[in-house]
Amino acid sequence: MLHLCIFFLLLPQVESNVKHTTMFPSILIFGDSTVDTGNNNYIATAAKANHYPYGKDFPTHVPTGRFSNGKLSIDFLASMLGVKQSIPPFLHPDLSADDLLTGVSFASAGTGYDTLTSDITRVLPMSRQLDYFKSYSERLKKIVGEEEARRLINRALVIVSAGTNDFVINFYGIPIRRAEFNIYNYQEFILERLHDFVKELYKLGCRKIIIAGIPPIGCLPIQITAKFKEQNRRCIEQQNVEARAYNKKLLELLFHTQTSLKESKVFYADIYKPIIDMIKSPETYGFKETIMGCCGTGLLEAGPICNPLTPVCHNASEYLFFDSIHPSERAYLIVTEYLMKQILGKL
Repeated sequence: MLHLCIFFLLLPQVESNVKHTTMFPSILIFGDSTVDTGNNNYIATAAKANHYPYGKDFPTHVPTGRFSNGKLSIDFLASMLGVKQSIPPFLHPDLSADDLLTGVSFASAGTGYDTLTSDITRVLPMSRQLDYFKSYSERLKKIVGEEEARRLINRALVIVSAGTNDFVINFYGIPIRRAEFNIYNYQEFILERLHDFVKELYKLGCRKIIIAGIPPIGCLPIQITAKFKEQNRRCIEQQNVEARAYNKKLLELLFHTQTSLKESKVFYADIYKPIIDMIKSPETYGFKETIMGCCGTGLLEAGPICNPLTPVCHNASEYLFFDSIHPSERAYLIVTEYLMKQILGKL
């Protein structure tokens, strides 16, 4: 099982009404599959999306390692901000100087704030992502000098999206942490790890940081399948209640975190609301299916079992989820536009 937590050259009929700007020189990304643009292609893990049908609607129509039929939220965000059209993975062996100057993703699909999560999935823990960020900083210094590198990192928009895997894998799935914590204590445990991560980013020069909350976990197709199989499929409300409780705690934590970090701006990105809105009012957004994925049966397929031999729906833009865990490109775009309106004016 994989992960989640959650954007323009989308399908021809999808357009954005958000104006472009050039507020930030670069975008730096940390987290899980919702923001991994291909780093897992270069590590020994089964959590890969470097095969069809992933990427079938990407501009090049080839799989990139993104867990989507096309682009992710961070790609759309980079385009909306006028930085570039898509974010490359840091582990790509052929990064150009411009790639580094305008931003990369250090994210790894399958990871979480809990190191046990990345141990299970054999992907990059958040601590290793910070190590790569330090390497990135050194490479940046060689390109523009130490002072300019520091200035670029200070001005960069930093996005962190993780946490969903911790609950899906370690609590609801394999009940490892459930033997140690109740759900609310485990939330506190995750938030402590998140808080430490933000403080490390700050020490390394990051000043404008967006932290994504978690989605309505109980509405992920794979979670629904685990509880209801194929009959009477519906969202698991208790898991959604717990997701909302976590998000509320996260919002409060980030408010206090910003006040303790001088000259920082730390924002909460609410991805729960736009996703639950799409589920409750699919016709408003042009969706025909919201509780099954486009890939295969839509019940279980993700990662290695969503592959070239797996049937795929005719039009992924009609599906909220592309596989049993991850949103479709169209859903990522809708989430991005929501977040642009929610956060951009505050930055």
